[in-house]
Amino acid sequence: MDGRTLVVVRGAGDLATGTIVKLVKCGYAVIALETEAPAAIRRTVAFSEAVYAGKQQVEDVCAVCAQTPQEAYTLAKQGTPAILVDPEGDSIRQLHPAAVVDAILAKRNLGTDRAMAPFTAALGPGFTAGVDVDVVIETKRGHDLGRLIYEGEAAANTGVPGMITGYGAERVIHAPVKGILRACARIADTVEKGTVIAMIEPERDTEIRGGDGSIRGLQTLEAVPVHASLTGLLRGLIRDGYPVTEGMKIADIDPRAEEYDNCFKISDKARCIAGGVLEALLHAGVRP
Repeated sequence: MDGRTLVVVRGAGDLATGTIVKLVKCGYAVIALETEAPAAIRRTVAFSEAVYAGKQQVEDVCAVCAQTPQEAYTLAKQGTPAILVDPEGDSIRQLHPAAVVDAILAKRNLGTDRAMAPFTAALGPGFTAGVDVDVVIETKRGHDLGRLIYEGEAAANTGVPGMITGYGAERVIHAPVKGILRACARIADTVEKGTVIAMIEPERDTEIRGGDGSIRGLQTLEAVPVHASLTGLLRGLIRDGYPVTEGMKIADIDPRAEEYDNCFKISDKARCIAGGVLEALLHAGVRP
């Protein structure tokens, strides 16, 4: 039997993927747990896309979607990161990992607790170190990014993305309405401010009711365009056909049009956080 130490990572979005790649390259066996319909924006660098495609290559590491915990375990022990659809984490009891890392980044705890494994860690706000998990890793950009917190919580979520060449909130685009997103552009496209990058189709027609409350007919709503908020590289865009809710984050633009390759690379933020996770594991004695 391969001697790789098993680590379960809850979530496989772009930041979680940075951690998964780091741990795999350092010799850990890694299984990532995802939902049935992941909503990653930076899909080109998110292992969660394996849920749809069966596998996903990020840089020089390829993750494979497993159908059962046993298949996931076999893949992980062979050095291939495995993705398993298990949003509730029910398989953790069967897998008996040495560590669990919550990398869902939901800004709140979706069920992770210290009883899941001998060592537990979580990324970002929503967790209290020493209560929910053993350690929290700071995810807010700045001097403390990647810092280990053994008592207390990470910095609260501000809802404002980090600044790039003077742009912050403008970089992120949210759905103006609820509906089905239809992509009009692709990740890594250069877009001009105001360009239509997607359309959102209403999920259903709206009922027209009379004064007595009776249904008089149906009104077909028109698709709503989503415009690029600034000129730059479309670094992230949610999957075509995904059902979005009003206000949901659906796209990310990098104003540095010359940074094309970054669309396909793990970010500096993800690498820094991954280093924090590795440090936490080694400090706790969880070695490959």
